[in-house]
Amino acid sequence: MAYEERVRSLAATVQLYRKDPSGWRSCKRTNEVSIYWRPSTEFSGNIYKGDGIVSASPEAVWECLKPEAGGLRTKWDQNVKDFELIETISDTISICRTITPSAFMKIISPRDFVDVVLIKQYEDGTIASAATNVEHALCPPQPTYVRGFNYPCGCFCIPVPGEPGKTQVLAFFQTDLGGYLPRTVVDSFFPSSMAGFYSNLTKAVKTVKT
Repeated sequence: MAYEERVRSLAATVQLYRKDPSGWRSCKRTNEVSIYWRPSTEFSGNIYKGDGIVSASPEAVWECLKPEAGGLRTKWDQNVKDFELIETISDTISICRTITPSAFMKIISPRDFVDVVLIKQYEDGTIASAATNVEHALCPPQPTYVRGFNYPCGCFCIPVPGEPGKTQVLAFFQTDLGGYLPRTVVDSFFPSSMAGFYSNLTKAVKTVKT
């Protein structure tokens, strides 16, 4: 499947997640985020949804979130050790490799993920990214990392109507970590990881000037 065709399917899928309220079950709440899950239709694990409000403009939040080599994401997101651009397909589509450190008291060893990434802006001011796994000749599996697989996921920075300077951050994650991890470890890791993601994002946007 050509990357452009893969991206069209990806964009439609994450929009469906955004608009479909059915089946979500609450699994964790903090001051920054409410986290939900439901069984994934893409693989044998779960899809997780995070929904929180950040006191910053969509542009400031996006500056922290945007997937780019040398960007801010690796400075504040504890689950992103490095981010590499493998190939630029167009102004809005790229192939990227994300490297994650060990986690969960080192029960989860370092991983890497290769994804096609779509950047999209909407007329209402929403800025979003979406990604899903692909294979790429320039980035085969490496012995020092467990190859993980992201299924259609995305992050939306949505202006809050009537509240300038506030952004709804809606995130969807469904990831096969690969390797031989007990299901109990995986199911415990993602809600805690997402709560940390929102907490650290909230702190990071305070340092951004737009």
